[in-house]
Amino acid sequence: MPPFDVPEGDPFGPHNLPYGVFSPPGSSERTVGVRLGDHVLDAGAAAHALGSPYASLLARPTLNPLLAAGRTAWSDVRRALTAWVTVPAHRETVEPLFHPLSEVTLHLPFEVADYVDFYASENHARNVGRIFRPDAADSLTPNWKHLPIGYHGRSGTVVVSGADVVRPSGQRKAPADAAPVFGPSVRLDIEAEVGFVVGVPSERGRPVPLGDFRDHVFGLCLLNDWSARDVQAWEYVPLGPFLGKSFATSVSAWITPLDALDEARVAPPERTHELLPYLDDAGEEPGGYDLRITVTINGHTVSEPPFSTMYWTAAQQLAHMTVNGASLRTGDLYGSGTVSGPAERERGSLLELTWNGRDPLELPDGKRTFLEDGDVVTLSAWAPGPDGVRVGLGEVTGRVVPAV
Repeated sequence: MPPFDVPEGDPFGPHNLPYGVFSPPGSSERTVGVRLGDHVLDAGAAAHALGSPYASLLARPTLNPLLAAGRTAWSDVRRALTAWVTVPAHRETVEPLFHPLSEVTLHLPFEVADYVDFYASENHARNVGRIFRPDAADSLTPNWKHLPIGYHGRSGTVVVSGADVVRPSGQRKAPADAAPVFGPSVRLDIEAEVGFVVGVPSERGRPVPLGDFRDHVFGLCLLNDWSARDVQAWEYVPLGPFLGKSFATSVSAWITPLDALDEARVAPPERTHELLPYLDDAGEEPGGYDLRITVTINGHTVSEPPFSTMYWTAAQQLAHMTVNGASLRTGDLYGSGTVSGPAERERGSLLELTWNGRDPLELPDGKRTFLEDGDVVTLSAWAPGPDGVRVGLGEVTGRVVPAV
């Protein structure tokens, strides 16, 4: 099928146009691409052929120059791309610049500067509290509804969808063990998340207010925060996640611009505590996103977490991340935290789905409490778009391989 002839209702139609970085068949050169259906448009070549003033931003081996260009450039480029793939007058020029998606090599779409991960789902936080603090009067920690809890992760181990994940080794100590032992993690888990990609940097010492979210954040992607629960449990007191998280974080090869998700904006859940002014979004545009996520293990659906239930929004997370004067850099990535809904089949981690291993999942290829070598985990998602069409998010896939 010719690249322009996208079937009606295709979630990657011209209403979407996510950005990635690819190498054409037979080449190692990287360049910015835009997905249309099951094809990839060489955006830099199209911009050059059509005389776009933004050709220099698109004919690059990474999205970072486009990310840094700012909101006006983002909107201008998106309008131009929409015209290039929909206006018949451009067809003869643009059609030869498409490549079948199945024939290209996809790469990490941007150079990751800093990586921060949050803990923004009340359902997830309450489940974790009930698992590890069953006798507590409140399953949430006292600070949870007053600020978005997070930790600073390792940007150098963010990998693109399709990259294998080596089972990590580390120290672990079960409650009954006399001393810690070292070896491969036996409680390897996933966390279904959404990642937000920062474009425009900020000045150190100047917090970013809620209303400036869309001036700094370019788009979003699916994210899998792989977690070694046994390593994490032994190391995280008193400073938090470290080696149990830093071995790998997988992201989609496609970044969906925020402008493609206007129809998916929703209000977050009702606040039950008064927020400090820098986090109070009562007068702001709806900060939530209605994203429908599906988690599969070896092709079998195990969960469908709804992102619309997230208590803390991406704008609040950005405001909190910078309120102390910390600066943003182009390519910063921050994760939403595990997405979990109220129902059992809406939990975004195996920790919750199996209740810390107590209730194994029944899969066609055997039971699972945590991941086994060879397991393939895939996150996919869609959001409501214009006129009832779906906006597809690029999937995230990773295969677990044995520890080295």
